[in-house]
This record gives sequence, structure tokens and C-alpha cells, in this order.
Amino acid sequence: VFCTLLEKGCTGCNPFAQTGRSKLQNKRASLNQQIIKEMRMRAGAENLLKATSNNKVKEMVLLELSYVNANLQLLMGQLEGLNSSVEVYQNTHETANIPLIPLGLKETKEINFSTPFKDFILEHYSEDGNSFEDEIADLMDLRQACRTPSRSEAGVELFAKYYSHLPLMESRFFAPNRQTGIFFTWYDSFTGVPVCQQNLSLEKASILFNMAALYSQIGTRSDRQTIVGLQEAISSFQKAAGVLNHLKETFTHTPSYDMSPAMLSMLIRMMLAQAQECLFEKTALPGIPNQFYSLMKMAQEASKVSETYDQVHQSMIQTPVKDNVPLFWSTMSQVKTNHYRSMAHYFVASALLDHQLGPNDDEDKQEKTLSQVYDRLPEGRSPLDILKKKDERERIGKAHIRRAILGHEEALRIYGLCHHLNKLEILEDILKASHQRSLKKRSENDEEEFTDYTEAPDIISKTEHKAEMEVPATTKVKVSDFFQRLVCGVLDALALWHTAPKPPGLSSQTTNTKLTLTIDTGADGLKEGDYIVAVGDTDCKWSGVSDVMRLLKDVNEEGIDIQVVSMMDSNPPMPTKSATFCGNLPKTYSMICLAYDDDDKNPKSRKVTKKSSFLSWGLKNKLKSASTLSLPTADHASTQPWNKPYPTFPSSSSYNNDSVLY
Repeated sequence: VFCTLLEKGCTGCNPFAQTGRSKLQNKRASLNQQIIKEMRMRAGAENLLKATSNNKVKEMVLLELSYVNANLQLLMGQLEGLNSSVEVYQNTHETANIPLIPLGLKETKEINFSTPFKDFILEHYSEDGNSFEDEIADLMDLRQACRTPSRSEAGVELFAKYYSHLPLMESRFFAPNRQTGIFFTWYDSFTGVPVCQQNLSLEKASILFNMAALYSQIGTRSDRQTIVGLQEAISSFQKAAGVLNHLKETFTHTPSYDMSPAMLSMLIRMMLAQAQECLFEKTALPGIPNQFYSLMKMAQEASKVSETYDQVHQSMIQTPVKDNVPLFWSTMSQVKTNHYRSMAHYFVASALLDHQLGPNDDEDKQEKTLSQVYDRLPEGRSPLDILKKKDERERIGKAHIRRAILGHEEALRIYGLCHHLNKLEILEDILKASHQRSLKKRSENDEEEFTDYTEAPDIISKTEHKAEMEVPATTKVKVSDFFQRLVCGVLDALALWHTAPKPPGLSSQTTNTKLTLTIDTGADGLKEGDYIVAVGDTDCKWSGVSDVMRLLKDVNEEGIDIQVVSMMDSNPPMPTKSATFCGNLPKTYSMICLAYDDDDKNPKSRKVTKKSSFLSWGLKNKLKSASTLSLPTADHASTQPWNKPYPTFPSSSSYNNDSVLY
């Protein structure tokens, strides 16, 4: 299968390759299947509890529910462990930088387009579906390759290629008033809960999410010991943020929790924070000169990184994000907040303690620099006093050293609270080395006891290179439609108004001034608005008017058969049912109740609207078919006592209630 994918140009990784990343994805897929099984058992138990009135049965069901919920908690913990396994994604030669956090790819089920597409081609386009087996196979191979993309630009291009095919596929096969029977199933990357829909909105959103996840993995893998590697990491994280922002603005009602607005906002902040961290490392990579201005500049740069990670942490502890974000992520953001803030205080302390204001120094420039570093100064002190008076300079410098030491100790304390962080020995080494450096600076300046309780001022964050969202050019690429030979462009899935090709007879008589056509007007004769799709044996679906006229002029008196498609009634049939599946539990809502109300029963009050034209009808219905419609359901979780001890895992009902999700 993998060799076939390579022959067709699908650049996915070998799904059987035993790399660390592939093993994690296989474990994720296995956990998703176990979560489905447990959620089905819970749904059955909940339905039995509602249906029975026997107290003994209720007790047994409640006991079973407690076991099921406990198993779900264990599975969710294992899934959190996979999201915390960042060491697999780091560069193999990384020994001096704090690890970064990548996003895991969303898992999906394999889909067989063959039978539904062949049936649709025969029914809708009146062509033999078996003649399109190669095109359908190419589309399925492309989607299959997207399940195991390579961690490179080739993998991103693979996602972009499939994403660009989705609108073409939607216009060909996904009509607004009928269902194809194809269900797109994707698993939440944080909870493992499956979400299933029949329209392509979920498919498009999930592909964008995986594109952003792949960018984050590319950034994490980059060699941050080189300028080129750091630039690649910066660009990748900025592109990841740009794709996530595009996803947030384009698909606003995606039922999957990992793509909810609150979660996407947090992920965007995290990607930008990691890009800002790489920008800081890029500035520090050539070395930080032991000069007053350079140290002050790096202090503000480090403060900026600390500020961005603090914003990330604040978004992680807000409801509803905090219930499902991995503890490893929030702990890592806390550690980095304290670490980089301590580094900022260390740089300011070094600038004040190691450099005195000399006669050759620019006093005004140093005063201006110091005043821009602080948002406030200790009472009764000015920047010039601190620079000129040695005692004041040492007192403020030692205060910064104390804050640096306390910050590093806090980072080490938080590090010890998370068992997933304890696996990252390189992180512990970096935190301890930074702590020892601050202790050494204190001992060099004879700071034996905390006799002076002067508090160091906060440092204003400032950067010369701010991380910004970057929309990659590969989000959408130009592709060739797999089904371009199906019919001409105006006959798509939205145009439910054409019949099967019919062959009226036609003969012509050409004079010097005009062309006269004689049509055999039987039951299947030509009508105004018909489309000519073939003249004799010549297929003219894609031909221009002049080409068709040239073929018609060549018709002799014996005549020729032409094939046309005719317009049908533009009024669409009664809408069918639309279903959204969350947690593999169906919630089906009739769209009929949305299209008609009680007022429609009174013919006098019914408004008469002008019949839409053929072109405007197609545009209108295309706009109406944006996403699956669903009615709000009541949330009965509050009345179920067995759900109270397990508030962190979403119930099956909560995933069908938009108010709970967002």
C-alpha cells in the first residue's frame, strides 16, 4: 500500500515505520478506540437508567457507571501522557535549550468513497461510475497519505493539496438537499472523543488543525543551535499560529472541543510564545556582550518572553480550557514564566553590579536606558541617583539578584510538581545551572544575609522582533480536479436540475447569411435553456460556443444526433435529515421543523416569493449549506449524581450542547 502511495505521488510516511513519532500516533489511535468503547457502554447504561424503575437495577447501573467513568479517567490520563511526550519531537542533538511543545495530529478513520461516489455519478450525472475508479482511488490515496504526513514541508504540501481538493469534491458530490452516506470521523486530540459529520466542514477544519500541528512539530524539531535552525523554528511557529487563527475565523461552530474558539485562542498564544522564545535565543546565540546596554536590552527581551508565557498560562487556567489542557503544558508555561523573568533580573543585576558610571560614559544615555527598563522606581530614588551613587547601585543590583534567585527556586519547585516534567532531564539541568549562576553572582558581591529588604522593581518587557502570525502560502495550492472530465463546470452537485442526456434529431441548412437548424421535436425534443453536451460522437461538454457552432455547420441534410441535458424544476425537494455524531452517539434532527413553522399552515398569510433564477438558486443554496444544522438539547448532567465525582471528563450529552462547549 505504501509503495502504491509513493508511485502516485502521495508523500506520506510509511505507516508501519517504527519511529518514536509513529509509535505515539499508533498509541493515540488505540486509546481513541478504547474511549469509544467505554463511551458506548456509558451511553447504554445511562439509557437503561432512564428507562428502568427498578431500584435494584438502578443500583447495578450506577455501580457500572462508576467503573466506566473510572476507566475513562484512566484513558484520558494516558492520552494526556501522549500529549506530554514532547521529548520525541525535539531535535536529536538538542542539549542546551529548553524543550518546546508540539501539537499532536488529530486521528481519523479511513473512508471508502468508492460506492457512494459511483452511485452519485450514475444517479446525478447519468454517467458510468465505474469509469471513474482511478480518480476515486487517487482521492482515497491522497486522504490516506494525510493520516501519516512526513514532518517536513512535503507533509505540509500534502495537507494543502488535499485541502484544496475538498471544495472541488464538495461541489461535485455533496448536494445541500441529500446525504451521500459518507461520515467523516475525527478524534479530539485532547480527550479522544470522536466527532462525526456528513458534511465537509469537519474535514476541512481538521485538515487545517493538522497542518498547524505539523508546523509546530517542524519548529520543535529544528536545530536551535544554529541561526538557520532558529529561523526555521520561528517561521514554523508563526505559521502554525496563522493557520490556527485562520481555522478560528473560518470554522466558528466546529463541534470538536480541541477546535473550539477558547482552545484555539490558547493554542495561538502558545505558538506565538514559542516563536518569541526562539527569537530571544536567536538574539543570544552569538553571545551576550558584558556591556551595560547589551545586558539591559537582553533583560527586556527575556521579560517579553516571560510575559508571553504568563499570558499563555492565564489562558490555560480559564474555564473551559483548564479541564482538558494537559497539566504538563500549564506547568511548562509556569516554569518558563519564572525562568525568563529571573533571567531578566539577572541581566539587570549584572549591568548594575559589574559596570559603574565612569567619566567617559554617556550619563544621559544610561539614565534614559535605565528609566525605560523600569515601570516604577523605589520611593525617593531616581535613575540618575542609582547610576551615580555606588551604594544605591549595589543595593538595587543585589535586590535584582535576590529576585532572580527566588524566581529560579520557584521554577525548580514547579518543575518538581509535575511527573511528566521530571522526564526532561535537560530542563532540570538548565534550571539548576541558571540558579547556580545567580547564587554565584550573589556570593561575588558579598551578599551573605538578607539584611536589606529593598524590593527590585519590575522590568518592562520590550522586544525589537515581536512574533507575529504568519499565514503560509501553502494553505491553498492550485490543483487539478480529479473529476474534471465528469461534466462541464455548471453541472455540479448544487445544480439538481438536469436530466440524463437525451438525443433529439437535428439537421441543418446553411446559406450565405444564416444557419438554419431543423429539430425533430418529439417527447425528448430540445427546449430553451438546454445544454448541448455532445454532437454526434464528439463530446463538447468543455467546448466553447464557436466550437459547437462549427460542428453544427458541418451537419448535412441527413441530420445528426446531439445529446443535451434539460432544466428541471428549480424548487428543491423536501430537505432530508441531517445528523451530527459526537462520541459515536447519534443525535438526529429533522431539518423540516427548521424550514416550516405554524404560520405556514395558513395559506393566506404565506408570502409568495419570486422564483429564483437558475444561477442565483445555485449561489443561494451554496451559502445555505455551510454546516450541519442541529437543535440545542437539554443538559441533564446536573441531575445525574454519577457524573458529579468526574467533572473533568466531558459527558456524552455535553458534546451535543454548544453552550457547554463554548
